[in-house]
Amino acid sequence: MSDNGVLFVLFGATGDLARRELVPWIVDLARRGTLGEPFRLLGVARDPAMDDAGFQKLVAESVTAAGRGGDDLAAWCGKHVRFHTAYEPGHYDDMARLVRSIEQDGGLSGNRAYYLSLPPSAFAQVIDEMGRVGLAKSPGWTRLVIEKPFGRDLDSAQALNATVHRAFDESQIYRIDHFVGKETVQNLLVFRFANPLFESVWNRDRIAHVQITVAEDIGIKTRGAFYEQTGCLRDMVQNHLTQLLTMVAMEVPAAYDADSVRFEKVKVLRSMAPLEEDDVVFGQYAAGVVHGKPVHGYREEGDVAKDSTVETFVALRAHVNTWRWHGVPFYLRTGKRLPRRLTEIVVTFKEPPVRLFETMQCRLVPPNRLVMRLQPDEGFSLLFDVKRPGEPLLLENLPLHFDYAEAFGALPTAYETLLAEVVQGDQTLFVHADEVIGSWKKYTPLLERGLPVHHYSAGSWGPAEADALLARDGHAWYVGK
Repeated sequence: MSDNGVLFVLFGATGDLARRELVPWIVDLARRGTLGEPFRLLGVARDPAMDDAGFQKLVAESVTAAGRGGDDLAAWCGKHVRFHTAYEPGHYDDMARLVRSIEQDGGLSGNRAYYLSLPPSAFAQVIDEMGRVGLAKSPGWTRLVIEKPFGRDLDSAQALNATVHRAFDESQIYRIDHFVGKETVQNLLVFRFANPLFESVWNRDRIAHVQITVAEDIGIKTRGAFYEQTGCLRDMVQNHLTQLLTMVAMEVPAAYDADSVRFEKVKVLRSMAPLEEDDVVFGQYAAGVVHGKPVHGYREEGDVAKDSTVETFVALRAHVNTWRWHGVPFYLRTGKRLPRRLTEIVVTFKEPPVRLFETMQCRLVPPNRLVMRLQPDEGFSLLFDVKRPGEPLLLENLPLHFDYAEAFGALPTAYETLLAEVVQGDQTLFVHADEVIGSWKKYTPLLERGLPVHHYSAGSWGPAEADALLARDGHAWYVGK
C-alpha cells in the first residue's frame, strides 16, 4: 500500500472490545507497517478523566496483555497515540481541530479511518456530529467502520442507514462482522468456486440439506443488560449465521471483488422464503452442567429479569427458492451454554437411489457429509463409507481430513484481517446496506410475533423442539466428535 499515512480514530477507545481486540491489533499492524506510514491513533471516549498519557498507558497495557509488547512500546505509544474526550456537541468541534493538528504535525496526507466501537444507541448521534463538523470529508480517503448489530429491526436499520448516508457515501462504509473475517469463512468461496469437484454437486440434485451451527459453551457473562434488550436472534442469527448462509448458497460472482460478491449475497436474501412460526424454535438456558461444572440458568444471571422470556438459543429452517436450492432446507442453530464451542457447516448429500448394501448384513451408516469446521480445529472433513477389513461385510463412515494448523500453522485472526482491509479499501468482507435490509426483512416479523421460548438445560444441545424441527423432515442435527 502507499505511504500516504493514516489517522485511525477509535471511538469507544476505553471499552472492553477496544482493550481486548482492537487496540492490540491496531498497534501490532501499525508497528509492522501494514497500516501505512506515518501512522497515528486517536482514541475517543466519554471519559473526562482520561488524557493522552493515561490512554497511552492503557494502550501499552492492552498490547502487552495480548502478548504483543516490546521494549520500545511505551516510546512508540508516546509518539503515535493521542486521546480526546467527546460527549457533548462542542467536543466534536474541538476534535475536528485536533484531527487537523495531528495530521499537520505528523505529516499525514488526510487518510482517515473511523471505527465506532460503541453501543448501537450511540451510532446516530456520533455520525451526525461527525458530519456537522466536517469529519466525513478529508483531503485523502475517509472510511467509517461500524460494529454490529446494525439496527434492532427493519425500521431502525433503515433509519440508521439514512443517518449514515447523510454524512458518508456507501463506498466509505465498512459494516464489520468479524465472523466473515475468519480465514476459514473466506475460504468457503475458494473451496466452492476453485474446485469443480464440489461446485458440480453444489445443488438440489445432490444435496439433501445444509446445517449451520454456531455454538457457545459460555453464558452471557456480564452482558445481562445488553442481552435483555437484544436476544440471540438479533445478536447472532441476523448477522453471523445469515452471512454464512449467503456464502454457502450464493451463485458464482462475476468477479472476486466487493460489488460482485455482495450482489450475489443480496440475491440469496431476496430469494429466501418468508419464515413461518413452525420454522423457528426459541430457547433459553436453565441451570445445568457445562464441562463438568454446575452453572446458573439465564434468569439467575446478573441484570436479567427473573421472569425473562429473552431467547438465548435459536434454531430455524430456511429455504432459498432459487433454481440451485429449491426444496433443500437450510437449518441454522446457535445458542449459549451448549456443550462446547463450535462453528461448522455440514452439507449432507443425498443417499443413492438404490441402497445396494442395505439388503446385506451391513451396519447402516450415515450418508456422505462435508463438514467445514470454522472454529476451533479449523479444517474440512469429507465423510464417506468404506469396507472394514474381514468378514462379515461391514461398512464404516470415515473422514478424509484437512487441517489448517497442520498445513499453515496459526491463522490470522478476524480483526487482524479486517482492520488491514479497511486501510487497503477492500470492502469484499464487509456488509453492504442492501444485505442489512434484506436480512432484517426476513427476521423482523419473527421479533414481532412473540414466539414461545422453550427451556433447555445448560450443557445440552438446546430444547427438544429443535430436534423435532429436523425430525419432521426425516433429518437430525449432526454432532461430530
